[in-house]
Amino acid sequence: MAARLQSVALSGALLLTCTALAACGDSGGTAATTSTATTATTAANVAAVERVVDGDTFVVRTNHGLERVRLIGVDTPETVKPKAPVECFGPEASAEAGRLLAGRTVRLEFDVERRDAYGRLLAWVFRRPDGLLINEALLRGGWGERFRNTPNTRYRDRLVKAERTARREGAGLWGACPAR
Repeated sequence: MAARLQSVALSGALLLTCTALAACGDSGGTAATTSTATTATTAANVAAVERVVDGDTFVVRTNHGLERVRLIGVDTPETVKPKAPVECFGPEASAEAGRLLAGRTVRLEFDVERRDAYGRLLAWVFRRPDGLLINEALLRGGWGERFRNTPNTRYRDRLVKAERTARREGAGLWGACPAR
């Protein structure tokens, strides 16, 4: 009887462990590429913004520590790239990212690629609690242009529409930077 109870307890513990591991996904900290992304709000994808690096990159605090996040589908003018000049409208784009993100909590939604070549998380970023899609908001205001070289396309149509509107209206860099 004791051996049977011990066997049932061991089976239950094994089932709980397998269920927990499946729910956690890639817990080894490696850059996993998946065909679909997590969309449910979990502790793993809600983070506090620690600081803004530039218009399309910022640092968040997660359960696993600090992570650099790169906005999917957005390319803002450079301000901090080593050995590169500050580009037209770069400081303004960085300031707008700061206005939208500084001190906020965000939900990170991942797509096909989880990390870029620099190890940054690639994410669709939703500000909490209002749900504003930061990627789209930056393009709509003309703070950057679409980054087209990506397989991460979940909200591509929204980004295309936002950029077209900004271009048509001469918003942000579309009106301020003659080379655009």
